[in-house]
Amino acid sequence: DFGAQEPGSNSEIASFCSKNYGVTFDMFSKISVKGSGKANLYKTLTESANPSGDVGWNFEKFLIDRNGAVVGRFKSGVSPQDPVLIQAIEAVL
Repeated sequence: DFGAQEPGSNSEIASFCSKNYGVTFDMFSKISVKGSGKANLYKTLTESANPSGDVGWNFEKFLIDRNGAVVGRFKSGVSPQDPVLIQAIEAVL
């Protein structure tokens, strides 16, 4: 996915993130988010979101409410600190 921007193994990625960004939290393993090998999670997210469709690029975000419904979708250009995203999160808390 995405031009093989992350060719490393799961352990290599974890090591890189720890060393360069101080990541100490658990991370998911690499999975496919589009195409014929798309993971079931992303099948559900991309089919349930409005708008529906494949993930466009890295760091696309999906907002899930307390009932498990996809209530928001934010393209990769939307920063985690973007007021629009923060307001959407606060609205479903």
